[in-house]
Order: sequence, then C-alpha cells, then structure tokens
Amino acid sequence: MQVPLHHLGAIVIMGNVMLSTFIMGRCADDGRGVVILDRNGRFKCRIVGKTSGNVLLRQAQYEAVRDRKLSAAIARNMVAGKVKNTRQVLLRGARESNDDAGSVPLKKAADALASALFRLKDTVDIDQVRGVEG
Repeated sequence: MQVPLHHLGAIVIMGNVMLSTFIMGRCADDGRGVVILDRNGRFKCRIVGKTSGNVLLRQAQYEAVRDRKLSAAIARNMVAGKVKNTRQVLLRGARESNDDAGSVPLKKAADALASALFRLKDTVDIDQVRGVEG
C-alpha cells in the first residue's frame, strides 16, 4: 500500500523493515516521529527532529507551578472543562436514548456532575480540586 507522506503523523516500524536514511531525515525535517519496535513489539528507539521550545513559556509555566493560587486556578479551569464536556456527552446520550431505562441513569450522572461544577467554584486548594475531579 502507498500512502502520501504528508498524510502520516508518525511512522511505527515493527520487525525487519528497511527505512532509508532519506525518509528518516525527511520525517525529522517535517516533525514526524519514527518509532522502531522489534519483531515482538518491544521498543527499540525513536527518531525525532528538532524540537522547538519557547523559553519564556517554560519560565511562565514554572512560575505558575510555584504559585499555589495560580496552580489551583489553572487546575480548577481544566477540571471544569472536563466536567462540562463529560456532562454534555451524558445529556446528549440521555436525549438520544429511546427509553427511560437508559436515559434516567444518564440524567442522574449529569446532575451529579452539575453538583460537582457548583462545588468546584468554591475550591481554593489544588487538593480540593482533585477531590472534586475524583
């Protein structure tokens, strides 16, 4: 089978497969990873190209970790997004359910998540955020 290289996000090679250095270099240039596994599927190596990073971004991330209030706020927003999305999936499933036996548990779970969102507003500590998420 032939697949255009630009359609691939990564290449995983398993077993006795040949890959030219030109293709490995091209993948590195394009930011496409190449993973090599032995014939049993055990990891051997990974080839990646240049990795770019923003030093100022990393510094801001480290500063955010040091600031307990900011860390808790970031965690709270992330958990709120996860809970809201999960709740929407449950509500959609309840709407699309053909019978009450399927939709009632989904609605109850969505209500529990709404309660978690309400409790999440008052959390000030990252451990409290983790508790609500759990």
